[in-house]
Amino acid sequence: MQYLWDEFSIKTFPAETIVFRDGVFMPELSTLPNSLKITKKHDLPVHIICVGEIAGLFDINCEISAPDATVFLTVKTTNKKPAFLNVFIKNTGKNSVFNGKILVQNYGVLEINEKAGHFAEKAGVFLNNKIVAHAGSESKLYGAAEIAQGCESCESDIGFTALAAPDAKIQFSPAQRIGAAPSSAAHSASIWRESNAQVEYLRTAGLSGSEIKKVLTEAFTNDNF
Repeated sequence: MQYLWDEFSIKTFPAETIVFRDGVFMPELSTLPNSLKITKKHDLPVHIICVGEIAGLFDINCEISAPDATVFLTVKTTNKKPAFLNVFIKNTGKNSVFNGKILVQNYGVLEINEKAGHFAEKAGVFLNNKIVAHAGSESKLYGAAEIAQGCESCESDIGFTALAAPDAKIQFSPAQRIGAAPSSAAHSASIWRESNAQVEYLRTAGLSGSEIKKVLTEAFTNDNF
């Protein structure tokens, strides 16, 4: 798994792995078969990893039915052609948690559609999304969370943050449907902007305008990845 750090700066940890590169399952890097149905609790957490470039339709459909399971998702991809990324999480496992971190470098047209379903008590789904919207790109970002009736004390959070070029187009559309009292339920969307203090500090350190842009982009993309 060292190449994931060398090439994609992805932090790995002891886990059962399911790895995709350029939308293709990689059995030589995976310890589990190509199935995102988590039907039992493993001794180690399950880590779903998606890297490389995506184009067209790419679906991540994960269903957790085992109680007390822990599942991580790391997506670090680029799209230059139109791409549609669907992330559908169905958590029916009591006390089970899904924790996803998604980073996409968008150079073209990108649509992300996420649905987080909580269908058991204390089910958790967390999706942290970062989009780098490059010049001339278009991004449509949809997120919806549902906590079903009778599923008390769930935790839910879907967040989108975008670092956008001045002429990039971005559309956010958050939604929540809460049928039972959660422990926490949050949904957010924001545009990240560098501060004048950050730019001035880097300028006084001798960096050019292009170097400052590169440093700030790397800081945005590598934070928490």
